[in-house]
Amino acid sequence: MAIKITDDCINCGACEPECPNSAIYEGAIDWRWQDKTKLSGEVVFPDGTEIDASSFQQAYSDDVYYIVPGKCTECKGFHEEPQCKTVCPVDCCVDDPDHRETEETLLDRQRFLHTE
Repeated sequence: MAIKITDDCINCGACEPECPNSAIYEGAIDWRWQDKTKLSGEVVFPDGTEIDASSFQQAYSDDVYYIVPGKCTECKGFHEEPQCKTVCPVDCCVDDPDHRETEETLLDRQRFLHTE
């Protein structure tokens, strides 16, 4: 499953640089698929969806840091545990019950985002 940031976030920003997928963004900041991934230009996702990886996508939150579920791999393929959870001083990086995924799915996503 992906991780989400709760409204308890104090906007300290400790989590953002720790994410190997750049799945964490400051509130109100738009995001892109290409940020900190190998994706660029027109991309076809495994489910057949086509998107321009360089185009900005609307922020998921205006108030606090947020995690893009489609970019989150829970740090699988990089670390033993999600780094955002490790560094968060207020424990607001929690499992997202709305985005439950298997380890295989998370590893497939990591490979898709980072492998040439």
